[in-house]
Amino acid sequence: MRHRPEAAGAVPSQLWGHLACWWSVTFAGLHVYWAVGGDVGLSVSAGPLAAERPLWFVLAGLWGVGALCLVAALSAWLLTRSGLLGAAASAVRWLGWGVSALLLVRGIGVEVLLTGTAQVDDSVSAGQRIWTLALWNPWFVVGGLAFGLAALRSHRHATTRQRLGGAPGTHAPVTLRAREVPPPQGPPPPPCGRPFGPEGRGTPRAPDAAP
Repeated sequence: MRHRPEAAGAVPSQLWGHLACWWSVTFAGLHVYWAVGGDVGLSVSAGPLAAERPLWFVLAGLWGVGALCLVAALSAWLLTRSGLLGAAASAVRWLGWGVSALLLVRGIGVEVLLTGTAQVDDSVSAGQRIWTLALWNPWFVVGGLAFGLAALRSHRHATTRQRLGGAPGTHAPVTLRAREVPPPQGPPPPPCGRPFGPEGRGTPRAPDAAP
């Protein structure tokens, strides 16, 4: 079966946007759990700050990051919407690119730092290093890829829709033109039916008497 060209890219792929949204909501919930007093996994993520819990860390590092994750979840959800147009759509895509870059730099950068030859602070325990390499850094890389691919698919969909000139979520409009028939040339055809009399056009002639 051949697909119509105007249908290609008519609806953006929602897989990566949904994955990015799920990633953000999960990470936000984890930070809220830590902010209200939970400690499972916090020590291997924050190190000594998990035990000390200074006020700035709770407000900015836990509640603040959780709020930012919810904003990221909203932007990921908006990346799956096909009706977003204009400056708003561009802003959401740029936000998606920014979140993607931030998460990739965080995940890959720390991975290289911990596995490289650079001297790591002694405050980073062996357990914290292992969990960071095995869980947190891959987690950030997955989130960065999800946001980047969601923004990329949204951009491709917007480009395709702009090229086709179609409405959001619909195919490009098709206009059918009727075949033009040229007007007849030459004198008009003779009238059909009874002949006309001398009284004028449109007046029938009296019939001849029977022999």
